[in-house]
Amino acid sequence: MKEKIVLAPQKGPQEMFLATSADICIYGGAAGGGKTFGLLLEPLRYMNNPDYNATIFRRDYTQVTSPGGLWDSSRKIYRYVKGSRPLKTPKLHWTFKRGASVNFAHLGRDEDCDDWQGSQLTMIGFDELTHFSEYQFFYMLSRNRTDSGVKPYVRATCNPDADSWVAEFISWWINQETGYPIPERSGVIRWMVRLNEVVTWFDSREEAVQGAIENGVKPEQAETMPKSVTFIASTLHDNKILMKNDPGYLANLQAMTLVQRERLLHGNWKIKAAAGLMFKRVKVNMLEEIPPDVIKWARGWDLAATSEDEKGDPAYTAGVLIGKRRNGRYIVADVINRRLSSSDVREIIKQTCIADRAKYGRVATRLPQDPGQAGKDQAQSFMKLLAGFTVKCIQESGDKVTRAEPFSAQWLGLEGMDKGNVDVLIAPWNEEYFNECENFPQSKFKDMVDASSSAFTELESGATYSAPPKDSQLGKSSYWNK
Repeated sequence: MKEKIVLAPQKGPQEMFLATSADICIYGGAAGGGKTFGLLLEPLRYMNNPDYNATIFRRDYTQVTSPGGLWDSSRKIYRYVKGSRPLKTPKLHWTFKRGASVNFAHLGRDEDCDDWQGSQLTMIGFDELTHFSEYQFFYMLSRNRTDSGVKPYVRATCNPDADSWVAEFISWWINQETGYPIPERSGVIRWMVRLNEVVTWFDSREEAVQGAIENGVKPEQAETMPKSVTFIASTLHDNKILMKNDPGYLANLQAMTLVQRERLLHGNWKIKAAAGLMFKRVKVNMLEEIPPDVIKWARGWDLAATSEDEKGDPAYTAGVLIGKRRNGRYIVADVINRRLSSSDVREIIKQTCIADRAKYGRVATRLPQDPGQAGKDQAQSFMKLLAGFTVKCIQESGDKVTRAEPFSAQWLGLEGMDKGNVDVLIAPWNEEYFNECENFPQSKFKDMVDASSSAFTELESGATYSAPPKDSQLGKSSYWNK
């Protein structure tokens, strides 16, 4: 006898999300709250309407098709619906027995909205709304129309992002002092009117119509302008199924940086990277010598973007050496941070490679590669200069804060821990290094942090390993490749 499968929302915020009558509902505010499941479940209420269609967007097509992405998640739900069919042309979509459909697409640029001119979309879904621009959101509202008999509506999910336009859009539902959602406002419906690209809020539809009229809109047009909006907050703790099936997910969130932990675990809409939040010197252990259990070394470099700063002084070039220990901890063993002319940068990198190999054995050297042909030429030049050493030239992705987050998470450790997972060798460069780290990202110079991020990324890339020194004597290592 086949097991009976029931497709239904979980009690709490997910159920509220599927029950709201708002024209626009934004759901989420933390990771793991069951947002995507709720978004995919929503269209099934109309699957017997042959004229109903839903289109769910992600910013990037890879986010639609990657394992665990929208398409993958839809298969885990819609395959249990009798008569459903997954189709891949002309776009990824599902059709249901009586003709309703759910489509998946992406909006990478504002210009991509033009591809949807003339479309009629009964339901528009945005998975991770903060990834989309305000222009994309409001433009697609103009495509939110239908002759299916279902009132057109928008459903969106998101995680907190203090710098996103969404943070301002839902500010009434958020405590502006703490950044956390106001529980008693979750699910409360308000009304908006958008005039001259400015959103004005009202407590009722009648007030919204009157507000539009007072701003010069003709009464018959004003009647069509108000949109009802609500925000429904959820956190991982609202997703009992995920907590049961993957109890380690909570530990993953607790292991993130303070900023990301506040956003993704606690749903904080106000917190952002600031001085003292990503690196604190009191969180590291200071060691007098290199421990004998280092199994892997990497030195990351941040090269001066220009040969001189705005005052005409040579810019900084930084190189940070980090080792991964057998016990899972990390050791910052050496930091170079010098103002060098462009002609001296190549020489200091080569000398450092020689010194690193003599002292630590096999060390992976990671250099940033600028985009374009000039970056390729520079990378080829470095590869020739450093022939015989383990060298990578990598185009870095994301901003400096994003790249620093994985190392910051190890530096700060789990929530509630006195110390993190990083050791630092006592050395003359300590004070300069700590000052820059603790002032990141507000500090004028970020070279040492960027070099640290690069070294840490290389350590976790699964590349070159080196064995602990024999008899605890540095420089007498045997080494191998993984």
